[in-house]
Amino acid sequence: MADKSINKLTAQLAKIEGLIPKKDVKNPSVSKAGIGWQLDHTLKVFNAVSEWIGNSNPNEYQYKFNLMRTVLFPLGYFPRGKVKAPKAVLPPEHINAEDLTSQIQIAKSHIEKLQALPKNAFYKHFIFGKLPKTKTLRFLYVHTNHHLKIVNDILNK
Repeated sequence: MADKSINKLTAQLAKIEGLIPKKDVKNPSVSKAGIGWQLDHTLKVFNAVSEWIGNSNPNEYQYKFNLMRTVLFPLGYFPRGKVKAPKAVLPPEHINAEDLTSQIQIAKSHIEKLQALPKNAFYKHFIFGKLPKTKTLRFLYVHTNHHLKIVNDILNK
């Protein structure tokens, strides 16, 4: 399961990397934020979550039921415009390609580390609670996909 998730995340990172030249494209009818914002935010989340789970103590993980997680994770869907991004993962006012490329390289380096983590390594999300490795990988995939869909809509409308 983890290998399949890792492959999907690797493919998403490749897609993000290919979108960097379109970072300045905007479409206010889709989103106030342009493509650069979507990419930067996604990479900041990916890297922050990867750091957190990598530094977690697997012995501190304990399952707790979470209705939002139970509903949204299997659907693979996050509703648009319902949650405000925490300050730590907000993009800067000016987004440059070099910074996005640097964040991509960091994200790629996290992939191997994520794969090697124990199953009870966890990330504590402010809405979904403690997510063990498989759920963290799912979160990263669904979150990244959410923003890639927005990018796709910006490009196609």
